[in-house]
Amino acid sequence: MAAPLHFLVQILMTIQLARAATMTGSWCVARSDASDDALQLALDYACASGADCIPIQPSGLCFLPNTIQAHASYAFNSFFQRKSMVPGSCDFSASATVAKTDPSYGSCVYPSSSSTAGGTIPPGTDATTPTAIPLVSAPPPPLGTSPTFGTTGLNPGAPLPDAPPSAALAESSVTRMLFHLSFSLIVLFVF
Repeated sequence: MAAPLHFLVQILMTIQLARAATMTGSWCVARSDASDDALQLALDYACASGADCIPIQPSGLCFLPNTIQAHASYAFNSFFQRKSMVPGSCDFSASATVAKTDPSYGSCVYPSSSSTAGGTIPPGTDATTPTAIPLVSAPPPPLGTSPTFGTTGLNPGAPLPDAPPSAALAESSVTRMLFHLSFSLIVLFVF
């Protein structure tokens, strides 16, 4: 009986370590005091230099909110993670900063490592002249108005959609998984 109990304790400790590892991380996000022009230039650079900008396209999971701040944050983080979080890869001419809180929301999940960001960007592949994946413009504004930001149709300052923080969702899922795994193991070894 001692061997199965020891085995159960080892499994539970491994699961707890894995859970702790998923609750830490670093993300690169746009600075709130950065100008829209600086963010647009940095966003273009990030997308042209290897960031995954597909999720911030109109059909992507991170398109909304359709703001330069949100799109830049996603692209900056993708670039940062694909660069394996090396020092200097989250600067973008002082338009970005490293955050310790996961900025994910709803179905928009910000990668937290190079493996979840789709791999690394090989050294020396940075673009010197940005030719970013263009953001498709939103529908034209009503007559008599103009887009808030140039011709991209972005609306800086739009509120984020209401969604529970992803860390709370992850913790809830992990807790449920631990409960079910523990219960199954106890049943397996006791009966």
